[in-house]
Amino acid sequence: MKGTRRVSIVTKKGDKGMTDLYCAGRVLKDDIRCEACGTVDELCSFLGLAKSMIKQKKTKAVIDRIQKDLFVIGSEIAVRPAKRGMLKKRIDDAYLREIENIIYQLERKYATRKGFIIPGENQFSAILDVCRTIARRLERRIVTLKNKRLLSNGRVIIYVNRISDLLYLLARMQKEDA
Repeated sequence: MKGTRRVSIVTKKGDKGMTDLYCAGRVLKDDIRCEACGTVDELCSFLGLAKSMIKQKKTKAVIDRIQKDLFVIGSEIAVRPAKRGMLKKRIDDAYLREIENIIYQLERKYATRKGFIIPGENQFSAILDVCRTIARRLERRIVTLKNKRLLSNGRVIIYVNRISDLLYLLARMQKEDA
């Protein structure tokens, strides 16, 4: 295309260990908000892998929903507390109700096992168990953000906790349906 200037992905702005966060300015790359945002990205990516492997349309739709909600969580994490009012979406009770309803539906359909499970029954359940463990790490990072007063929305912690519960159930469902 004539006249169109290509923009390189190489900005060289991060070469000294700093990065930009949404409405938070420049921060060190080892800032807890960067760690949490990176964990959101990692979870979203592994969920994409799971979604590409799973055949059931309902499960794909649930995973897609979680991925979209993770973008909302990422923006809540990346924004400076004083700028939170700029966010168009925030995790609220409606998000929690929707995820909990999915969990309750799965619990009715699939008996939940008590005790620990050993991941790896099949590829589908194994990747969902990887996603579950990443969600648990994200939950720990969010608790740190909350304790450092970098995240004011307590529903984010609850939502991520529900995501890990849901991923546990989806993994068990994949074991039984495989």
